[in-house]
Amino acid sequence: MADEIPWERLFEEALRVRQRAHVPYSKFPVGAAVLYADGSIVAGCNVENATYGLTVCAERNAFVAGVAQGREKPVAVAVVVDTPEPCPPCGMCRQVMAEFAGPDLPVRSRTLNGQEARYPLSELLPHAFTRSFL
Repeated sequence: MADEIPWERLFEEALRVRQRAHVPYSKFPVGAAVLYADGSIVAGCNVENATYGLTVCAERNAFVAGVAQGREKPVAVAVVVDTPEPCPPCGMCRQVMAEFAGPDLPVRSRTLNGQEARYPLSELLPHAFTRSFL
């Protein structure tokens, strides 16, 4: 499936939505795009809040928007950041990904300069807390 993933489209969507990020405090805009099994792409950007704990990351916004749209079975995630090296999703985002996707979910992070890192979700979150523990 990884060869069939339209990575460039995903990164274009992540880059596009990144421009809408609300980041008055960190000045760290992030865009993310999730590809679903039906071929749809749902994008999200980070949205900060003066109460920092209420800030929501781009990846979580994309997944939550997918839920709201009735999307199921995420098959890939692309993230765009403006850092010298690609930046992986934070721990909370990794846990949200684990809720909706399996350990083989491919996650890619790309910088504005085109550097890219690739991870399976199992590498990012090797011992995910899942519904199997409940």
